[in-house]
Amino acid sequence: MNERLQQPDPEIPAPTVEKSSLTPEERKRIVLIVISLVVVIALVVVGVVLLLQAGGDTTGMVRDIFIIFMALESLIIGVALVIMIIQLSVLINLIQNEIKPILNATIETVNTLRGTTEFISDNLAEPVIRLNEYLAMFKKFFDILRPRK
Repeated sequence: MNERLQQPDPEIPAPTVEKSSLTPEERKRIVLIVISLVVVIALVVVGVVLLLQAGGDTTGMVRDIFIIFMALESLIIGVALVIMIIQLSVLINLIQNEIKPILNATIETVNTLRGTTEFISDNLAEPVIRLNEYLAMFKKFFDILRPRK
């Protein structure tokens, strides 16, 4: 009975250890990004602490510089919005003047194809099917009149 407990069960697979799917270069890149973020956060904290201890003139100068940077950022965002609006108007123009006529032509082609298939069905396929029905009926009729061995 002890031997039975010590043998591994062949139906249960052995546990596998999954290795990380990151390559060494990716790991180095992630570590570098994390370290950079920590350094930037530390610099911001040190800067805030130094500004709190500095005099009013220094704080005023930093405030003025910060306001100038915010104005420049607003200017850049405004230019980006103007470019985005221009791109949106070009897209709308493309949809109205080029894609819509293509869709209308496609719909017209599909409707023409639908009419053509109905015409062929009514004037070619149905008469051929009827002819095959009559021929099968006559064949069966003559088979009944003249039975084979």
